[in-house]
Amino acid sequence: MIPGARRARAGAGAAWDGPCPRPSETAAADRVQTDSVSDSNLELGLLDVALEAARASAAELRPRFGHRQNEVRSKSTPTDLVSDADVAAESAIRRVLAERRPGDAILGEEGGATGEGALRWVIDPLDGTINFLFGVPQFAVSVACEDRDGALVGVVLDPIREECFSATRSGAAECNGEAITASRRSELATALVATGFGYDSDVRARQAAVLTRVLPRIRDIRRAGAAALDLAWCASGRYDAYYERGVKPWDHAAGGLIAARAGLERRTLEATGEDAEGLLVAPAALVDELLALVLGSS
Repeated sequence: MIPGARRARAGAGAAWDGPCPRPSETAAADRVQTDSVSDSNLELGLLDVALEAARASAAELRPRFGHRQNEVRSKSTPTDLVSDADVAAESAIRRVLAERRPGDAILGEEGGATGEGALRWVIDPLDGTINFLFGVPQFAVSVACEDRDGALVGVVLDPIREECFSATRSGAAECNGEAITASRRSELATALVATGFGYDSDVRARQAAVLTRVLPRIRDIRRAGAAALDLAWCASGRYDAYYERGVKPWDHAAGGLIAARAGLERRTLEATGEDAEGLLVAPAALVDELLALVLGSS
């Protein structure tokens, strides 16, 4: 049994007793010298809120995982589902934010945009809903806070493996309080690359065409079904790179920051007439080559 699983399964909303330590002294020590003390303190304070919010969401998800969910309904397509677990988990995050950051705006996958303020929380209470509903233990909670310049803090919490990935704009990327470093691979032919697919059949057909270009040029491809975890796993070196179109802000706000702070380069996949905007992350030595391959310009 996973440590802490017995108490976590006692009932929905039970206190989360897994990881997500408070911001570490290591993270504070790794602040870049140009950051002011007030900026560092703000980031650490926001990170503490993000960690609490992620734990609250996880406490709703853990006891529900592996059981039939009520109120399952479709969203954009019949294969794009949302359950009562998504809704309960987002409500838990919003309660934490209402208590600790009542003046901030929120953008959530289920609840949409609410509030106003210079800071905005971008939240996905259950990234990997299909995996969750099918009993596949590959899903996560994603919580980020951003200002007009982008993400300030990000947390991706895997409730099953009890792994909590986090980063601040000026601090190190961490997993369970320990610093993590991304891949420094220099040859695309040996790279393990993650990706994801959309729900619409026409979109998937175009994504398959991209895959036929990419797959022969890399070591292998992985499609796990949770963008936030894909990015976190890139940050920790489990994958070398990741690309996907059609991801939403709540899919990548936290994971994208964590990947960047772990040392990866980020590129935007610009929207085209048919394809939505996307994201690509990879080591500096691979990013341009992989980008050209995905775009079909190599």
